[in-house]
Amino acid sequence: MMKPCREKYYRFLFTVSAIYDTGLGIIFTFFSRQAFQMLGIADKLPAFGGYISLLGAFLFVIGVAYFLIARGDLRRNLDLILVGVLYKLTYCATAFSYFAIGDVPHIIFVSLFGVADFIFLVFMIECFLFLKKTASVQPMQAGNQ
Repeated sequence: MMKPCREKYYRFLFTVSAIYDTGLGIIFTFFSRQAFQMLGIADKLPAFGGYISLLGAFLFVIGVAYFLIARGDLRRNLDLILVGVLYKLTYCATAFSYFAIGDVPHIIFVSLFGVADFIFLVFMIECFLFLKKTASVQPMQAGNQ
């Protein structure tokens, strides 16, 4: 059985991540030009804005997934948590790889978004591993067989 404070912590983690990703998703879907200008990288905006809008929409969708995790049964959402972990891992790997080869359009993509996603990644991995470990210890209920 998970302690109530740990459960609240995990729900808070996914709620904060949901707000972060849905917020960025909305910004980059509908206001990408303004976001790029604010970041001082307007010259890096692709000529076809659909690329950034699509990435923003993906951010929004994963944010919705984090809201579903936060409000649902954490153990039953283990697969969805894994998808969230993979999403954060993918972003971090991409951001830090491009930073390492010196091809990042702006340091904010690594310093702000990359570090934030790395922090989320670490906490989500811990959550996933804890839930996976405790799920294998708990007996199956009659409705889950």
